[in-house]
Formats: sequence, C-alpha cells, structure tokens
Amino acid sequence: MEKFLWGTATASYQCEGAWDEDGRVESMWDNYLHNNNLEDGDVASDHYHRFKEDIKYMKDGGHNTYRFSLAWPRIIKNINGDVNPKGIEFYHKVIDECIANGITPFVTIYHWDLPQFLEEKGGWINKETVEAYIHYVNVVFREFGKKVKHFVTFNEPRYFIFSGYKIGNYPPALQNTELTIKGSYYVMLANARAISEYKKLNLDGKIGIVHSFAPVFGVDDTLETKIAMRNADNFMNNWILDTAAKGEIPIDLLTRLSTKYNLSYITPEDMKIIKENTVDFIGLNYYARALVKPYTEGETTLIVNNAGSSAKGSSKVIIKEWFEQVFDPASKYTEWDTEVYPRGLYEGIMMVHNKYNLPIYITENGVASYEDVSGNELINDDYRIEFLNDHIAAILNAKDEGADVKGYYIWSTMDLYSWKNGCKKRYGLIAVDWENGLVRKPKKSYFWFKKVCESNGKIIDRRNV
Repeated sequence: MEKFLWGTATASYQCEGAWDEDGRVESMWDNYLHNNNLEDGDVASDHYHRFKEDIKYMKDGGHNTYRFSLAWPRIIKNINGDVNPKGIEFYHKVIDECIANGITPFVTIYHWDLPQFLEEKGGWINKETVEAYIHYVNVVFREFGKKVKHFVTFNEPRYFIFSGYKIGNYPPALQNTELTIKGSYYVMLANARAISEYKKLNLDGKIGIVHSFAPVFGVDDTLETKIAMRNADNFMNNWILDTAAKGEIPIDLLTRLSTKYNLSYITPEDMKIIKENTVDFIGLNYYARALVKPYTEGETTLIVNNAGSSAKGSSKVIIKEWFEQVFDPASKYTEWDTEVYPRGLYEGIMMVHNKYNLPIYITENGVASYEDVSGNELINDDYRIEFLNDHIAAILNAKDEGADVKGYYIWSTMDLYSWKNGCKKRYGLIAVDWENGLVRKPKKSYFWFKKVCESNGKIIDRRNV
C-alpha cells in the first residue's frame, strides 16, 4: 500500500538566499524588491548553505517528504537558455540528501521567481516565455527525472498572475485586466506543454499543478447567489483546475470575457494541446474559503492585506457585475485577514474529488503569526497545533468519504521570507532567529507534528471537525 506523505514545504526565493552566488542570475523579485527598497530575500533562511541541517530536522521530525521549488534563475543563466552547472549541482545535492534520509522529494518547477531577463521581454504576457519555460522544464526533467517521482509545473498560477497583473502588489506590479487574462492563458498553455514534454520521456513519475484553492460558499441559497458563486468559482478556481484536469477552459468564462476583451491569441492549436495534456494529480494550497454574495455596487476592488495587524480588516474583493466576497462575523481571522475555517478544507476536497476524480495532495496549509523567538525556551505555538489538528482532521474525514488524498504539507518547514509580508510573518514549525545568526529553533508544533507523522495521523483529535 502506498504510504501517505507527511511533510512540510518551502519555496526557493523564500528560503534559499544566496541570491547572487554560484552563477544564479537576477529574478524578477530581486529586481522589484531591490529597486523599490523593500525587504528582500537576499539571505532569507539561508537554506542554500544550510539545506543539510534543515533536511536533518525534517528527518528527526518524522517527515517522509519535502516539497520545495527549483529556482529558474539558478538553473538557466541567460536568454539563450544556457545552463548553470552550479545550480544543477545544488539541486542534485538537495534531492540526494532527501533520498538518503528517507524523504520523498516533491519538486515544484516554478514558484514565482521568473528570471529578470525574461521579465524584461514581457514575462508571462509574452508567448516567448512559454518557449523558455519548455526549454527549462526539459533541463529539469532530464537532470532530475529519474530521482524525482512527483513534479509540479506551477505553484498557484492564480495568485502570481492576479497579484502581478491585476492587483499590482507583486511584480511586475501592473493593474490591467486584459494582460491578466493573457498571462493566465499562457501559463496554462505552458502547463499543458510541460506535461507533454514529461510524458515523452516515459519517466517513472507523476506530474501535476498546485492551485491556491478557495472553495466557494454562498451566503444563502437564492438563484442570484448561486450565479455569483459560479462567477466566483470561475474567477477563483475553474480556469486553473478545469483547464489542468479536464483540458477545458470554462466556456461560460470565455464567453463572458470575449464580450469585453480580445481573445484572438487563444488558438485551436493551443486548445488541442491543453485538451490532450492533463495533470496526473492536483495540489491544493488551502488557507481559507471564499464566502460570496451577489454583486451590489462599486468598481472592481482587490485589496490584499500584506501589512498584518496594522491593516487588519482592510482586505476586500469586489468583481464588478460578478460577485463580492464577504467576511463571516462568526469566524476567527488571522492578523492578515485569513479566515480560520477547517470545514472549508473538507468541503473543498470533496468538491475537487467529485468533479475531477484525481489524486489530491494538500500541498500547503498553515497559519502565520507574530512570534518572539529570541529566547531559549521552547516556543509555545498551541494556536498553530490547534489549527493544524483541525485541518488534518478535515482531510482524514474527506479520505473516509472516499477522496484520494495522498499527502499533506505544512507551510512551512522553517520561518521564511514571506514575500511582501517580510520576515515577521512566521509560518514555520522551526523558528529562524533572524537576529541571532539564523539559528534554528524547533517550536512546540514541530514535536507535535512528529507524533502525527509517526502515527500516520492517528493522534489527530477529530471530535470537533
């Protein structure tokens, strides 16, 4: 019987550091953060130099898998596609260290750190980036494909495309709906083409996509709310999951967009590729549901709280003539306006299982907080243990109902650089003392999760979920 994968996750830019070492070239995030004098990931958790220590913590913590991403700018060094041997060597070392410690590597090929030389040519709104990505994935498959059995084409296409091209809070910091649609399409085309390349190599593994999953709930059962829910589901989920799992972009979404925007770049040839190359599994990153109501008034508004407690309650989503997202006053929320709603994970898994009937991995789930990690005493994060327990219970309940969930990854292994939220937003099971030489300090949740892993989830309290 296939073992359930219990582990944690990171992303290259958020943990590696070493931003200009050993031939790594500038990423779009390096350029954006440096030019805007923002807190950056130049050092981050220094995983580049400490990966052996970090993987030992995983092993000692009972993990049997590690989800991490490759840095495209560490592997491909210029617009001609030349390979950086030092980058290849580093990831071979990471993968080999995982395998030597009984840890299954679960490898994300793209987690947002586009090389700046591609961003300067238009990034994801330029179809040439698709070609560059296909060259990159072929290097990855040929180098690591015999060792790695689980590949992810993209982490959270919705999040990085919407943030970069519509909301404007991430690079390239644009606010343009037409470019958002084009970037979304080219990323999903790149996903399908990467799957095609992987299958050609007849490797002994699986390939999927990871989605920033927001299962949609309505405020009531009226027809108007159900229409708003469908609009929200297309906006939040379907353009990724339907496209990746069924090879079909939702026709009602395309029809609606075509009334206002030029979609002539969507070709029958591309759609054939998308149809014929679908994922082997679906990765779901779950932090919160989307509770929606029918649109009432106002312009499209997408406000994300990247400031934490100083901006608590500022998040807002209105998609004009489509839907509005609302806060449930009965729910708890984090300092960053994220609703704590474990039931949504159970419901969401069942939605995905019933719709696509594919293996599912919960590729990110976790909770952030401000934490003082400066002392020598054990960091007591009981709130995190409660959060994780209830979400794992939701997963186990879904498995009992027949959902083919094969793994669970806590975000994150250690405290990381958290994009525009900086380093104060701590998710890790292991603290990183930024002020004291990046010393690692396992939190109470680390030791609790060790028991979860070693018992295969049997210690989870499922009474209240």
